[in-house]
Amino acid sequence: MPSAPFRLYLLALLPSMLGGCVSATSSALEPPAGEVRLIVVEESAVAREEPAPHGKIGTTTAYRISDAAPERAMEFRKRVLHVGAAIGVHTLSHDEVYYVLSGEGEVQSNGETRRLRAGMAAYLYHGASVGIRQVGDTRLTLIVAYPLPKRKGGSDAL
Repeated sequence: MPSAPFRLYLLALLPSMLGGCVSATSSALEPPAGEVRLIVVEESAVAREEPAPHGKIGTTTAYRISDAAPERAMEFRKRVLHVGAAIGVHTLSHDEVYYVLSGEGEVQSNGETRRLRAGMAAYLYHGASVGIRQVGDTRLTLIVAYPLPKRKGGSDAL
C-alpha cells in the first residue's frame, strides 16, 4: 500500500490525467507567492520523436509536459511507445506510476511481468528494477509520473 503522502499525490494527479485542472491547497504543491500559478501546455508543442529511454529499444514520441513548469516538484509525461518499442529495465530512485491511455504493454518489476491495457496503472516502488514494452499491433500510450527529489534548502522542486 502506498504511503499516505503519495496517495494524496496520486489524487492530485488524477484530474490532470483525465484532462482537468488540479487545485492544490498544500504549500508543497504551490509555487512561491507572487509567481506563476498556472502553466498550460499544448502537447503538440512539446512532442518529439526519440529513441526509447533506458536502452533505446525502438522509437517513441515523448511529451515532456512538466518541463514547462519552473520550480516543479514532480514529473508528468506522456510517452507513446511505437510498435516494438520498450522502456528498458532500469532501477528507480523514487516511486513511479505508469498509467495506460491506449494500447497494450507488459510492465516488469523485479522480474515479475504483468500485462497492462487502457485504464490500468502500474505503481512501481523505489529501488525496483522496472521496464515496460509495447505489445500487439497498436502503439502503447501512457502517462509516466513521479516525484522529483527535494532541493537543498527545503524546496521540493529541482
